[in-house]
Amino acid sequence: MMDDAANDVRHDHKKLGRELGLFGTDPLIGAGLPYWLPDGAVVRHELEEYVRAEERRAGYRHVYSPVLGKRELYEISGHWSHYSEDMFPPMRLGEEEVVLRPSLCPHHAVIYRSRARSYRELPLRMAELGPMYRSELSGVLGGLTRVRAIQLNDGHIFCTLDQVAEEARGALRLIREAYRALGIEAARYRLSLPGPGGKYVAAPELWERSVALLVEVLESEGIEYQAEEGEAAFYGPKIDVQIVDPHGREATLSTVQVDFHQPERFDLHYIGADGAKHRPVMVHRAVIGSVERAVAHLVEQHGGAFPAWLAPVQVLLLPVSEGELPAAEELLARCLAAGLRAELAGPEQGSLGARIREHRLVPYQAVLGAREVAAGQAALRLRDGRRLEPLPVAEALARIGERIAARGTGLWEE
Repeated sequence: MMDDAANDVRHDHKKLGRELGLFGTDPLIGAGLPYWLPDGAVVRHELEEYVRAEERRAGYRHVYSPVLGKRELYEISGHWSHYSEDMFPPMRLGEEEVVLRPSLCPHHAVIYRSRARSYRELPLRMAELGPMYRSELSGVLGGLTRVRAIQLNDGHIFCTLDQVAEEARGALRLIREAYRALGIEAARYRLSLPGPGGKYVAAPELWERSVALLVEVLESEGIEYQAEEGEAAFYGPKIDVQIVDPHGREATLSTVQVDFHQPERFDLHYIGADGAKHRPVMVHRAVIGSVERAVAHLVEQHGGAFPAWLAPVQVLLLPVSEGELPAAEELLARCLAAGLRAELAGPEQGSLGARIREHRLVPYQAVLGAREVAAGQAALRLRDGRRLEPLPVAEALARIGERIAARGTGLWEE
């Protein structure tokens, strides 16, 4: 039990975030509003770029939308009547009231209806990595897991009823592929249903249809799930991908939702093959959900030893003595030119052993002694303890580059 407790503390993302220089907070900025330090910004940037690239490959088109909207926008979407307790108060601008958005979906619905749409355009997959804001109470805020300013990996698919199941399946596959690359394990899949109370849109037939579609998707993918009441969004049911932190606390990271409500509220339509107007269905999905929560989980999952493609420093150059410094500096330039994040830890920082221990979280350490420099080689040490036979520098860099480009969790060929 003591070992488990010690591991929990060691892998607590708030503690590691400070020790590794990833993020911080300041009372002058405010609770629930963390700032990102350079190494944390690298992790966040790489994560965001990975998601964007995967979404592009899956046929998504990216947009940007404002963080503010008129109160009327959220009255139409239903957020104001069902979700206002979690929203920041309106700000008055002349005769208008504007609100920090609690969600991106109303903005995407407006973008969809910015021009006429044909059935030939569907499914239309729209994605955005955009900020949103939640008026969380101070008592529930903590680290990166519960914050007031959220960078959300959001996406909305506008499609016909016949396309919903396949689009939802595609979203689930995208989520599972991202988890593989990130080394994240899903604890379980939850089918989140409405529960007692008035926080849900009153449309029984639409709820039944949405639930049936999500059940079909889960069963066709062979995914075991638990149905739970009271966890649905106010406008529809959802599939929640649950994760568990080292303390055993469960949270939702990724979601897939079916929404008949907002297309109706915003009067969305497309022109069908018959020349008539038809109502699209809106599939909401988040591959990694909140970037803040995703990074917090990655820190705890890996104890700061991120997959090589996410690591703030990917290659550490270790000249054994002052004599190897010129070669190490030349190799550093080659690493940077190859797009690798590399640093040099010279003998002025201590003994070779001390430098290796100090930078133990770096995936690749290249030791340069007199013999390696004379032969144009580097002796690689992997973070997992493996020591490789010296390799020609060009080959070493190429093979490291290949592993990083593969965006997996393995450090070297098995």
